[in-house]
Amino acid sequence: MTNNHINYVEFRAKDLQAIKEFYTKAFEWNFTDYGPNYVAFAGSGLDGGFEKSDEAVVNGALIVLYHEDLTTAKKNVLDANGVITKDIFSFPGGHRFQFTDPSGNELAVWSDQ
Repeated sequence: MTNNHINYVEFRAKDLQAIKEFYTKAFEWNFTDYGPNYVAFAGSGLDGGFEKSDEAVVNGALIVLYHEDLTTAKKNVLDANGVITKDIFSFPGGHRFQFTDPSGNELAVWSDQ
């Protein structure tokens, strides 16, 4: 993996089963369940996932960058006037944080370190 490259894309979905059925039938994507609230996909050209959420879909996708050192990446975001929306947290497979850029776009940075 390369630091600062787009590595993953994440969408919100109200019904994970319906999402899996749609993308499997329409595009032949493969899915892996990670508990009741998250499903990852592969076979789309860029890996990603769907998070179960009742929130309205505004942007539609969460773009996820990779960086081996989240502390450095977070400092770089803050130094560039980004705003942390979710501080560093753990999930199966690694850690990540989320931020907004000066235009309000929300992105995330993750690490498996």
